[in-house]
Amino acid sequence: MARFSGKVALVTGSSNGIGRATAIVLAKDGAKVTITGRNAQRLEETRQEILKAGVPEDHVLAVAVDLVSEEGQDKLINSTIEKFGRLDILVNNAGTAFVDSEGRVGIDQDVSDYDKVMRINMRSVVTLTQKAKEHLIKAKGEVVNVSSIAAGPQAQPEMTYYAMSKAALDQFTRSSAISFIQHGVRVNAVSPGCVTTGIGEAIGFPPGAFEKMASFWESHKECIPSGKVGQPVDIANVIAFLADRNLSSYIIGQSIVADGGSTLVMGMQAHDMMAILTSA
Repeated sequence: MARFSGKVALVTGSSNGIGRATAIVLAKDGAKVTITGRNAQRLEETRQEILKAGVPEDHVLAVAVDLVSEEGQDKLINSTIEKFGRLDILVNNAGTAFVDSEGRVGIDQDVSDYDKVMRINMRSVVTLTQKAKEHLIKAKGEVVNVSSIAAGPQAQPEMTYYAMSKAALDQFTRSSAISFIQHGVRVNAVSPGCVTTGIGEAIGFPPGAFEKMASFWESHKECIPSGKVGQPVDIANVIAFLADRNLSSYIIGQSIVADGGSTLVMGMQAHDMMAILTSA
């Protein structure tokens, strides 16, 4: 029997990237899945990918909504319960950043960008989790939040607002985990490093800019020690692990870092000290 057989999962931001990969992994492992995003065309592409994996059509529900909207969130939860009758796994994956229209970064960005980032990356997570709470308690379910290594402790001077939202998400993960575990519901998170998700162009980078940056990171040990930018499925597999109580039952309120080693290195560690010590 597939490990998520009989379970129902709701994955936000599943029209591409990590969300899409997560929905596919969970569905292939037996879960019925609700996929959601604002772009109906990309959402349909996700649905088709799931069906190509051999998943029955009635195991997939696509709901195109704006997650920032309370009405959209209500539709998302109600549609899931109406179709599947329960909710076992909530994956809060939807998130974004914004490139300032005037090219400003960090603390120089207009505070309206801060408001937009926090509404999507943090407020929507809080309110959707609140709306899903009663159903998760009934199912003794799981919540997995998608954070980022940008949450710290390293500074993020160019993406300050994004980093702040993810730091807040980490605290929400810890605090809500204690509240939820009293009801048998686990809350955890994953903190990805650099992952090829398509977010670059979505937030306003020129076409190919993210790929150029990723290529630089891969070639510099101080950026990604493993020498490889992550793929969405790499993070999806961690999410599936955290959603699988048989494998991760004693993990409560934690964030698993999946970053190819990026957060483990400092400047001096990024170079081969033995080669320097033994050189003529």
